[in-house]
Amino acid sequence: MGVPQAMDSLKTRAASIRESLHKSQTITDSMVSILGSFDHRLSALETAMRPTQIRTHSIRRAHENIDKTLKVTEDILAEFELSRKAEAKILRGPHEDLESYLDAINQLKRNINFFSKNKGFKSTHGVFSHANNLLSKAILKLEDEFRQILSNYSKPIEPDRLFDCLPNNLRPSSSASGNHDESGGKKQSEHPVKGLEKAVFTTPTLIPPRVLPLLHDLAQQMIQAGHQQQLFTIYGDVRCSVVEHSLRKLGVEKLNKDDVQKMQWEVLEAKIGNWIHYMRIAVKLLFTGEKKICDQIFEDSDSLREQCFANVSMNSVAMLLSFGEAIAKSKRSPEKLFVLLDMYEIMRELQPEIAILFASKHCTEMRDSAFNLTKRLANTAQETFGDFEEAVEKDATKTAVLDGTVHPLTSYVINYVKFLFDYQSTLKQLFEEVDGGDPEAQLATLTTRIMTALQNNLDGKSKQYKDPALTQLFLMNNIHYIVRSIRRSEAKDLLGDDWVQIHRRIVQQHANQYKRISWAKILQCLTVQGDGTGGGNLSRAMVKDRYKTFNVNFEELHQRQSQWTVPDSELRESLRLAVAEVLLPAYRSFIKRWGPLIENGKNPQKYIRYTPEDLERMLNEFFEGKIWNDQQKR
Repeated sequence: MGVPQAMDSLKTRAASIRESLHKSQTITDSMVSILGSFDHRLSALETAMRPTQIRTHSIRRAHENIDKTLKVTEDILAEFELSRKAEAKILRGPHEDLESYLDAINQLKRNINFFSKNKGFKSTHGVFSHANNLLSKAILKLEDEFRQILSNYSKPIEPDRLFDCLPNNLRPSSSASGNHDESGGKKQSEHPVKGLEKAVFTTPTLIPPRVLPLLHDLAQQMIQAGHQQQLFTIYGDVRCSVVEHSLRKLGVEKLNKDDVQKMQWEVLEAKIGNWIHYMRIAVKLLFTGEKKICDQIFEDSDSLREQCFANVSMNSVAMLLSFGEAIAKSKRSPEKLFVLLDMYEIMRELQPEIAILFASKHCTEMRDSAFNLTKRLANTAQETFGDFEEAVEKDATKTAVLDGTVHPLTSYVINYVKFLFDYQSTLKQLFEEVDGGDPEAQLATLTTRIMTALQNNLDGKSKQYKDPALTQLFLMNNIHYIVRSIRRSEAKDLLGDDWVQIHRRIVQQHANQYKRISWAKILQCLTVQGDGTGGGNLSRAMVKDRYKTFNVNFEELHQRQSQWTVPDSELRESLRLAVAEVLLPAYRSFIKRWGPLIENGKNPQKYIRYTPEDLERMLNEFFEGKIWNDQQKR
């Protein structure tokens, strides 16, 4: 196809398109005109319908308001009904059904909350005021009920029930009675508390577990009503007297310094032993049990819980600690040292429990009083040490032991020191608390000073004897007793082997001095040398004189020294053997050499009274204290 033809074809198509567009525009204009007509008609219809729509909307809103009013009315009526039912239960009181009574109070609180939000209704104002008044009366009844239930189930706990809560080794014997004196006196030295770290103490049931939730719910209602002070007062009134009465049943007394000072030592010692048990029972059982029920009843109020426990415990703690304070402040004496240490031990043992039980700020005074008593006991015990050392040094007992045996002071001091080492760990703890430094070195120094003071005193007492031989025997006996006792005790580890060896040599020195003083004169009778006779030319008369002198001296010595005592059997045999080893050979030798001069004369038995065997037998009668003991019996 050529260009002209193509152009004609395009023109034809263009004309056709223009015609189509024209027709489309015409149709569009017609449609716009028709639609405009519809819009006008609809606008007119809407204007005509508007009043009807307004009336319909108003009617719908009126129905909605009526529905809402009916719903509120129904709710108010329902609350009225619930309030009426709650009031009926409250008026009946809590005695019939406490749980239902508490539910009614909770319902009444919800009613009050509801009416407080719907005060626009005229009728609710009176109901609101009435419900509040009713709630106040209900809470007052709750106070009475709380007091009644708490009182009914709060009874002093019997001592036997408390003893059943102790570990077996701390329970009184079945034969004990009264104030349980078996805990006092010397039995305290046995330290029944040792090894109690794993002992089980069973917290006693002070109030039945089934009652505690009721008391908790009552307390919670009172707290929510703002009656904390009334609750505090009621709880204190009931539980304070119960705890105090429980302690009195146990045997606790409130004693002051003057009361303590007037007591005989045996009575006081027993009371101290009992007090130690009372402290353990009070802290580990009574106060722990009291804290437990306090925590459960006032679970939702930390402050009230702590205040109530402090209030209940205060008087009882003061009653217990007053006795400890009285002992710590009373006149010091050596025999009090061990009970002071026992008291210090129990206070140290109970410190962790005391710190936990009385941790709150409301218990600060009780906690501090307990800890201060511990320190005061430590200080008094240390001062008593110093008193004891001085008393040993200055003991002025004039009565001498006539037979030269161990002096009562020696046995007393040694037993005292051995007893001290039963408290070794306690003493070290005490020294560390009071002075600091090395407690073991302090204990060693203390023991050494006491031993030195004792020896100094014994030296002074030995000078009371007119017979110097008895002086030496007395010192030998006493130093030997000291050494033997120390070797068998824990004190040896502190004093050391050197101390023991030095004092064993001192014992030997006194034994040698005794032999020299007692037997030198007799041995001279059996010795020829140095008599100026030339050694071998004794006359018969001289031999007779020697025998006479020997007999008189030996008999006098036998009579006197048979009254003396060497209480230790080994030392006694050793001393006899030492004498025999020098006496018997000398006597045999003398008889062998000079006996024939006498035996060939008249009445030889007048001069040669004893055979060596007789002397040996008589030596075995020395140091038995027989004659003296017989005289004592007569």
